Amino acid sequence: MRNVVILAGGSGTRLWPLSRADKPKQVLPLAAGNSLLRVAYNRLQGLVDPANIYVCTVAAHTDLVREELPELGEHNIIGEPVGRDTANAVGLASAVVARNDPDAVLAIVGSDHLITPEAEFRAAIESGFEVVEQRPRSLVTFGIEPTHPHTGLGYVERGDAIDGTAAFVVDRFREKPDRATAEEYLATGRFWWNSGMFVWRAETVLSVLDALLPESAAQLRQVAAVWDAPERQATLAEIYPTLRKISVDYAVMEPASQGKVDADVVVVPMPVHWLDVGSWAALAGTYEVDAKGNRHDGSALSCLLDSHDNVIVTDDPDHLIAAVGLRGHIIVHTHDVTMVCPLADGERVKDLVAIVQSDHADRYV
Repeated sequence: MRNVVILAGGSGTRLWPLSRADKPKQVLPLAAGNSLLRVAYNRLQGLVDPANIYVCTVAAHTDLVREELPELGEHNIIGEPVGRDTANAVGLASAVVARNDPDAVLAIVGSDHLITPEAEFRAAIESGFEVVEQRPRSLVTFGIEPTHPHTGLGYVERGDAIDGTAAFVVDRFREKPDRATAEEYLATGRFWWNSGMFVWRAETVLSVLDALLPESAAQLRQVAAVWDAPERQATLAEIYPTLRKISVDYAVMEPASQGKVDADVVVVPMPVHWLDVGSWAALAGTYEVDAKGNRHDGSALSCLLDSHDNVIVTDDPDHLIAAVGLRGHIIVHTHDVTMVCPLADGERVKDLVAIVQSDHADRYV
């Protein structure tokens, strides 16, 4: 049976101070008044039965997920006691879904993307399902055609087309490149952005984890075995924090693409406009822009003199943000934190959060 798992466990530190530990970015109204999680759920309409949509999140956020998606079944929220990166998140979700359906096929999608047109997104996921149903040992990823030489994303190098499918062989995964390398990638026409979305049979990815990450795989199966039993929480609390923290790209997709297991890795094109809302610069691309290039989140009250190309965000529509002679900066105001940062250093906000946490514990994080 076809299923979809929405990964919603990210901390969103690069969108601090708006995104906090107790209210991370995926539940904030960052998409025209809707949360990113609600938008991610809505674009699945018609793709699978709603009863087969799951959300994998940090256990501390399960109530927030229920508030955002009240139509989601109680058993469709998979709570991790702590975040252990994506290999464990997708392994746990695959094991939990497979316990009642050994033939389960899962699409793994994110909760922090804005994707248009949504019909093309659904068509690509449908193609991914079809590939896996024809080729049960295939692990499908999705490639986004790059529009510019992005240095903050990984890339997939595609090889030959696979007859009878919409998929291509994956030649290699490439890490985030420098500018010159990214330009080379675009010039070849063989590289797509790595979307971080997947389709696979649950048992296929679990068998790959058995081979490549055996200790973690055994422990994830142990958790899934008691998922419907009273000892679930105790078993999770004991086992999950001990799992090796590693991404699904490093643990599964890259070694599988290198022939280290008997599963193969293929890529399906997803011809969409895809925005990974992971930083202030990315989010600012969705904001209104004035004649001087300043971007506002729609609620910001500002007075800017001789100021250009700034990003202004506030959670208080009555708070005035004023600036003189400011160029290319981010200003974010909340009830207890004001952050100012050059746009060029936006990726360093997560480093700033680490310092704030060290100096002030969790008071402002």
